Amino acid sequence: MSKNVYLDYAATTPIDKQVLKSMLPFLKQNYGNASSLHTPGRKANQAVEKSRATIAHATGMQNKEVIFTSGATESNNLAIKGTFQALNAKFNSLKKLHFITSNIEHHCVLDSFAYLKKKYPKNVEITYLPVNEKGLINPDILAKALKKNTVLISIMMINNEIGTAQPLKKIAQIIKKQKKARSQDQNPMPIYFHSDATQAPSYFSIQCSAYGLDLLTINAHKIYGPKGVGALVIKKGVLIHAINHGGGHEFRKRSGTLNVPGIVGMGKAIELAEKNRDKNIEKITKLRDYFLNQISQKLKRIKVNGSLKKRTPNNINISFLGVEGESLLLLLDKKGIYVSTGSACSSNSLQASHVQLALHNNHLRAHSSIRFTLGKFLLKSDLDYAVQEISKAVNRLRKISQGINQKSECKKS
Repeated sequence: MSKNVYLDYAATTPIDKQVLKSMLPFLKQNYGNASSLHTPGRKANQAVEKSRATIAHATGMQNKEVIFTSGATESNNLAIKGTFQALNAKFNSLKKLHFITSNIEHHCVLDSFAYLKKKYPKNVEITYLPVNEKGLINPDILAKALKKNTVLISIMMINNEIGTAQPLKKIAQIIKKQKKARSQDQNPMPIYFHSDATQAPSYFSIQCSAYGLDLLTINAHKIYGPKGVGALVIKKGVLIHAINHGGGHEFRKRSGTLNVPGIVGMGKAIELAEKNRDKNIEKITKLRDYFLNQISQKLKRIKVNGSLKKRTPNNINISFLGVEGESLLLLLDKKGIYVSTGSACSSNSLQASHVQLALHNNHLRAHSSIRFTLGKFLLKSDLDYAVQEISKAVNRLRKISQGINQKSECKKS
């Protein structure tokens, strides 16, 4: 009998019972608008500020430096477009602004930069850093890419597809030296460091000072919280303009009625992530290593994508050579095993993952990759069932592929 095994925690997580419990009062009786002055509004506002304080503490920042958004996509758009708008205005469009990012960032980062380049071709210059076959940036290459007009470096903390952890601390040291050198200039351009840490809080510290960050993106639904809510942490002094306008909410950085239940849930999710991080790391690392070991014993011709050492504990991305990833996903889905062939935001696309191509530039390997991401609700027995069905499905697809290739060879001869 089949069972349901969810192995796509990087796409979204089930909501934690404690998180849901914290939200329910603000979905029912405490339904006030946090901007209203009456009692229901003040209760809502107090709940929002409590969550803001929780996130500020987790990131080592001040309460006013935490800006609530609808999620990581909006936060990343605000970080990139907002800093451009502010700096472009400050320098009166006289100087071209240079940005640095990597070629394996989430699409919302890459597309934000592409938008700026297309709309402001005379004012925007972008450098896309390559990664090695393990999916890691070389800080020395970043250092060489710096220019006097570099204003923003955006590098994700943990890659959402292959789980690699980028060397942010080394990058921060390079940026610190650049800031020091610029301090001698008259009217120097600022240089900001932004990181999309969406995949990080359950397994990594998100203290901004530890990574030298000026801007940090997080959201709730990757850490057992609700969908539709996130935050951008903006260090005091960072020049940034709002990209949507209205009532001047969130210290005039992000207008729009606040999602009070979502914000409450996000605060609770961050609190639990901080409290249970060590326990989660220990449990998930053991499960991941067990899972990989079992698959490796049952199947040959598999390749792990990304670094095994510098990696988040919950991600294992595998290329099953000779197998089409989408076909494998569909077979597993029929058995109640839920996985991904890439990032959730592009899972409906049949194009090869830009992350996989950046690592190996091998379309066959990219199309044969499956992302397995684990979470705290998984059991060892779930993985035993998954390994059994993955083995069956891969062997079945390889036989079909072999048969097709043999027929093709016969036709050629």
